[in-house]
Amino acid sequence: MSADATVSVEVGLGERAYDILIGPGLLSRTGAEISRRLPGTRAAVVTDENVASAHLATLAAGLASGGIQHAIITLPPGEKTKSFAHLEEVVDGVLAAKLERGDVVIALGGGVIGDLAGFAAGIARRGMNFVQVPTSLLAQVDSSVGGKTGINSKRGKNLVGVFHQPKLVLADTEVLDTLPIREFRAGYAELTKYGLIDRPEFFAWLEENWRQVFAGGPERAAAIAEACRAKADVVARDEFETGDRALLNLGHTFGHALEAATGYDGARLVHGEGVAIGMALAHRFSSRLNLASPDDAGRVEAHLRAVGLPWRMADIPGELPDAEQLFSFITQDKKVSRGALTFILTRGVGQAFIARDVPASEVLAFLRENHPGRQESRPG
Repeated sequence: MSADATVSVEVGLGERAYDILIGPGLLSRTGAEISRRLPGTRAAVVTDENVASAHLATLAAGLASGGIQHAIITLPPGEKTKSFAHLEEVVDGVLAAKLERGDVVIALGGGVIGDLAGFAAGIARRGMNFVQVPTSLLAQVDSSVGGKTGINSKRGKNLVGVFHQPKLVLADTEVLDTLPIREFRAGYAELTKYGLIDRPEFFAWLEENWRQVFAGGPERAAAIAEACRAKADVVARDEFETGDRALLNLGHTFGHALEAATGYDGARLVHGEGVAIGMALAHRFSSRLNLASPDDAGRVEAHLRAVGLPWRMADIPGELPDAEQLFSFITQDKKVSRGALTFILTRGVGQAFIARDVPASEVLAFLRENHPGRQESRPG
């Protein structure tokens, strides 16, 4: 496929608007695309060991062909890299390379690297240019777009960070061919999220076409582009998550609690899997509150099962803390405001809404009902 296959989606933020480019071969064009927008810049590439072995040489050659001098900062892979210690390592590497405010930090990796490098770019020199080169499906359709950056605290996930928009996002669809199937499935959970929020036709399309999305080709690029359009629309309306943007957290309140409960152990649960279980729980909880039909929850669960994603807490290997401890993780979540529990719930597929002041007693009772230690297994 040629460069003509590239799709461009704009994130409309006025003077800070930027493009998301989606298509094959973008890694080798990174230098040219950055130079067009930021002429004369130098760069620090932040990546992890796994991504570096697969893709760094291609990116570095692309930067060199665009005349961009660059330093490389390589970190360990995994969610635990989103820490204060590694944030300090990245900022120190950027400063050691003597990069200036007008230079650029490039995130080459999945969501962990994108969140961490973006946070570093937001605070180094009081704010540097930032380019996202996401190498996982999850990052291409979600975390690379919208400017939310951050690290984890022992108190919970993503509790420390800044909003810092990139100058450009380059989503090379060919790099997804090297993803382990588990990581691809985890990213697919975020694709389904956009359909479940407010695009029921997209969810129905995924139910019909998910095999082609997994296989690659035009359906995969089309699905990524649709997800990016969905997120770009929300970010343009609500950049700092004071309103509609909170809808993008569908499944995340439960999912983040489960990630914390597993100690962010990627062998047990990765972020997209947590989101998948969280979305199923959000639909099941909505049904429990008589907001939506149980048929909708069953439909969501059936699709997650079909693609091989976990859909209930019992699918997480190993033991989980009890319902009361899971509830305490939820109350640490950043979407808690003045002690009130806020959830993204649904009235049906594609009908998500922000529910404030959700009774704590209902949440705790639901967690008890669905906890693997107490839950009666459902068919499926």
